[in-house]
Amino acid sequence: MNEPLAERIRPKSLEDFVSQQHLVGKNGSLTHQIQKGIIPSLILWGPPGTGKTTLANIIANESGRPFYALSAINSGVKEIREVIDKAKQSGGLFTSKNPILFIDEIHRFSKSQQDSLLAAVEKGWVTLIGATTENPSFEVIPALLSRCQVYILNPFGKEDLEALLKRALTKDAVLKSKKITLQETEALLRLSGGDGRKLLNIFELVVNSEPSNTVNITDALVMGKVQKNTVLYDKTGEQHYDIISAFIKSIRGSDPNAAVYWLARMIEGGEDVKFIARRMIISASEDIGLANPTALVIANATFQAVTTIGYPEARIILSECAIYLATSPKSNSSYMAIKNAQQKVKETGDLSVPLALRNAPTKLMKDLGYGEAYHYAHDFQNNFVEQEYLPDELSGSAFYQPGQNQREKGIKEFLKNRWKEKYED
Repeated sequence: MNEPLAERIRPKSLEDFVSQQHLVGKNGSLTHQIQKGIIPSLILWGPPGTGKTTLANIIANESGRPFYALSAINSGVKEIREVIDKAKQSGGLFTSKNPILFIDEIHRFSKSQQDSLLAAVEKGWVTLIGATTENPSFEVIPALLSRCQVYILNPFGKEDLEALLKRALTKDAVLKSKKITLQETEALLRLSGGDGRKLLNIFELVVNSEPSNTVNITDALVMGKVQKNTVLYDKTGEQHYDIISAFIKSIRGSDPNAAVYWLARMIEGGEDVKFIARRMIISASEDIGLANPTALVIANATFQAVTTIGYPEARIILSECAIYLATSPKSNSSYMAIKNAQQKVKETGDLSVPLALRNAPTKLMKDLGYGEAYHYAHDFQNNFVEQEYLPDELSGSAFYQPGQNQREKGIKEFLKNRWKEKYED
């Protein structure tokens, strides 16, 4: 029997569950629900090896519910319907004992596959628990997402990982039969990347590779046994967020060399081409914006191209776009304009649309003054006439402030010639 260490010591109760105290600690957001057995349909979102599957099993065990599990990798609509039919027969409708349907990697389900879950969740035939490493906002259809609560699981911290190692040494019969000393753990923790499963796999690899039953764990031993550092880039772990952050900041900072380096790190780590391209589309608007509007066109074309082509050739297109964005003039004026406008909306609420700007499709609306005194810009010289387009309370506000770059200097002159009071130096 070659059952992995991570499976051998998988916790069966909340008491043994390591980490995620914000969810299942004494005052965790899920703790009381689990204890009472009142479980909503939910999505567990987090990196690999953070306890999503384990937590789903514990929820089922501690709430006394039937448990059905599917993997989105090898299941389709047929398997979903079969499980739902079984669930309907094994649980009472609209009771606290509704069966739990656990779907691992739910983000891999197509729209039609996710659609097939809607009725079962809506009518209470099952309580759905989905596990995903991807942002549910992008990967789970809105209709299903609206029926579920989303709970975020974090990568294991240093204390969590050390606790997991100690648990393995005290709970696993195989390890207890050996004399193991944890002299140094930094290499184990660093190689794990916050992934508990990876930590235990590496730990077991190191222990089993030693001929003697007496094993002294040191950093040198660990690095010597692990032939290749498998977490130079973990596309679903903490590095996923850190490296994409470094990549975007390099573009924002106009450093094409750093941008290409971080891009290479992501490509070598197997990062999804659409994820990289999507972030460059955002950067093209947020960081370059009106200083070079063509950047958005190129970033969007890059997304379409790499989606069609895929690796390995997509790396060339990604590199071209990254260099173009990094060497473009920069402006965050569009980003700041909408941010300022949204803040003003929050402060002032739903202000009335000026009568002159209102649509007047009926006689009554015209009689009430809708559209009255509106000046049609094209009837005037240079297609412009000065009139107020904002609510009276915000008259004179200027949310957009042109950036200090060649193109927006032209925009500023354009605005000064029309809206002198708003854009005077």
